[in-house]
Amino acid sequence: MRNVCVIAGGQCQWGVRQATERDLFQEAGKACFEDNKIITNKDIDGLIVGSAFTERCSFQTHLAPLVAEHLGIKPKNICARVELLCATGSTGIIMAAALIKSGEADVVMVIGGEKLYTPQRWEVNYTALAASDHDFDTGMGLGLPPPAFAAVAKQHMKLYGTTEEQLAMVSIKNRRNGLNNSKGQYKEEITLEVAMNARAIVRPLKLFDCCPVTDGAAAIILAAEEKAKYLTDKPLVYFRGSAQASLHNMSANMPSWTTWEALKIAAQQAYNKARVTPQDIDVAQTHDCFTISEIIEYEDLGFCQKGEGGWFIEEGKSDFGGQVPVNTDGGLLSSGHPFGATGIRQGIEIIRQLRGDAVRQVEGARIGLTHNLSGLMAAHTVLIYGRDLE
Repeated sequence: MRNVCVIAGGQCQWGVRQATERDLFQEAGKACFEDNKIITNKDIDGLIVGSAFTERCSFQTHLAPLVAEHLGIKPKNICARVELLCATGSTGIIMAAALIKSGEADVVMVIGGEKLYTPQRWEVNYTALAASDHDFDTGMGLGLPPPAFAAVAKQHMKLYGTTEEQLAMVSIKNRRNGLNNSKGQYKEEITLEVAMNARAIVRPLKLFDCCPVTDGAAAIILAAEEKAKYLTDKPLVYFRGSAQASLHNMSANMPSWTTWEALKIAAQQAYNKARVTPQDIDVAQTHDCFTISEIIEYEDLGFCQKGEGGWFIEEGKSDFGGQVPVNTDGGLLSSGHPFGATGIRQGIEIIRQLRGDAVRQVEGARIGLTHNLSGLMAAHTVLIYGRDLE
């Protein structure tokens, strides 16, 4: 099996965009090539495109050949689309790495994005209703994410004493980390007072506990190690390991609302493949769609014991200078969340941290992790990158 490296990454401006889906993909592809001017579209022999709502929001299926044409890429080995809602981008990266490891492709671009804001803005929330089990959960009022994650937060607070202030601290940290992220959706710092007095969405979740709806796209290029040595003049970043696990889809079959067993399984599998432990992770990008998510992810990724996630954020252990800085570019809460692009944006931030050229740098970072959940906490995806193979 061949070793796989990440050699370029870039994204377009994220937010509420007056742009079409194809505009967003073109901007992200251009930004990716600008990150590494040695590689051109002629070097790409595989293209994987990720998008969850392209048919509903842009009335466009058969997306991969369209994106290839607009980027001037003529893929000879793979040209396909993937979808796993919020983990779409990370899933594309896993598949690209597998194709390269097996010798089916040499240099693969993974590009993902969404155009979620349609001219009729009221449609946006109706689109999200498709994310849960349509016949079971959506009909019972769990179709939109906030009620489900509010239930998770209430249960975690009841079991472990997690406080609303600790939830707010996640958003305060990530908003601060995103201040200098020029491509992120928000660039405003918030205080504890502002966060605590914000309007309620579904109690105990308030406005700043929830990530926004976002238009955007991002792209990343992976290559076989022997190719990568000639296609970049920056430090190599290796794809060390990954795993994806799912134990349920509908809420009635969820093993636990506050311990995400699929995340624990995926994390352990990824740690084993990468030959690392949670204590080896220098920097992490986790799926902070809601503040309670990041707190549970500290626990189930093994950064702290179960029930200690609230104290982990309160004691600054997930901030710069702490045990493991988390969501160093602002995460979903500040950067935004265009489903097909989020895992790719996380990968871009990790390769910048490991190369040593991030906007806010974690000094000496050698091993980085990304995590996505998707659906009703139904599937979890963990990827691990490293400056070295050992």
